[in-house]
Amino acid sequence: MKEKILVVEDSRTFRNYLYQQLNNAGYDVEAAQSVAEAKIILERETNFLCTVLDYCLPDGQDGEIIDVVLSYQQKIIVLTRIFNNTLREAVLAKGVIDYILKDNFSPVSYLLPLIKRISNNRNHKALVVDDSTVVRRYIVQLLEHQYIQTIEAEDGAHALRVLNKNNDITFIVTDHDMPNKDGISMTHEIRKNYDRNQLAILGLSGSDDRTLTARFLKAGANDFLYKPFNQEEFFCRIHQILDMKEATNELLRHANEDALTGLWNRRYMFSQLPTIPSKRSIAMMDIDLFKNVNDTYGHDAGDAVLIEVGRIIKNFFTNDLTVRFGGEEFCILTSGPFVQFVEALESMRSAIEDYEICHNSNKIKVSVSIGATDLQAPLDKQIKAADKLLYTAKQQGKNQVIFARNNFQLDNEK
Repeated sequence: MKEKILVVEDSRTFRNYLYQQLNNAGYDVEAAQSVAEAKIILERETNFLCTVLDYCLPDGQDGEIIDVVLSYQQKIIVLTRIFNNTLREAVLAKGVIDYILKDNFSPVSYLLPLIKRISNNRNHKALVVDDSTVVRRYIVQLLEHQYIQTIEAEDGAHALRVLNKNNDITFIVTDHDMPNKDGISMTHEIRKNYDRNQLAILGLSGSDDRTLTARFLKAGANDFLYKPFNQEEFFCRIHQILDMKEATNELLRHANEDALTGLWNRRYMFSQLPTIPSKRSIAMMDIDLFKNVNDTYGHDAGDAVLIEVGRIIKNFFTNDLTVRFGGEEFCILTSGPFVQFVEALESMRSAIEDYEICHNSNKIKVSVSIGATDLQAPLDKQIKAADKLLYTAKQQGKNQVIFARNNFQLDNEK
């Protein structure tokens, strides 16, 4: 479902331009040209990602639209041709997300990335670390106002405990001067397990010590800001950190994800060795008679089969490492109980056997053979063991799961 945006702008030309640009960007746009029209829309609909408001309207020359829209608990971005510090402070004090100066049609180049940032913020969770309850709650309020989930800690030691229990935290905002463990020491500890992209850190301090910026950055922080900070600068730093994190994640995804199936590739699996539990189970699987699919229906049909099989694998093993190993061969790694793993493999095998893959006017059915083991050994030996079991499944008629427990041995092992 498209996210909705309300635009209130009295200039027909600029309103139509905003409507077109936002619509092309994939948003569902409602448009009004006055305070009165905006109220009518908000009376029937308030499920907007944000609202984009012209400061000066025919029936509200002095920004009255802001208070009206705030009364409906909406997020606001203000467009204005007027700029002075008094107006800027007054607008920001009302709790708007941001304001943008109108300069012909150039504001859209800032508005579209800002709206995308606000939407993406829902995917992030921040840990706010400060021994001052007042400061901590202020930062939490700022972040939550832009759809960022938050969790709190009162010092560095507490933060480390919270981090260990919450693996969905994507970035940290931390003060420096705190009891038990200060911000720099905490950052040093975090960097032993998380790099700058895995977990971004923004350091804060109200100290007069001008060396803190370098010390925080050398400890592994992504950025640093002195308190008291300007709200705009704070959001600019947060947005930049999250933009860079997402861009890096996208590059890593392209490098490590199989472009056809969306599963991880072989390179990624081996790069994850330091983080994969040593007590694990592995399955190697292969699509039976896959060459016949390509020969009978064409390689585009073969691609369709690979895509659908990959989708089914992901559905059955959402929390496990699923890999397109190469060609029509796949690999699954899990640290869960082996008996449950084998049961899930059998259910997946049955689902693939029963599934009809529609391609053009053809309905294609395939099956898979699977070898699985919980042999406790280096990954390359585990793969070899599972491959041997897969070969056995092929030899015994295909379309089945063959498994062996930890005492399984390769032919060349005693």
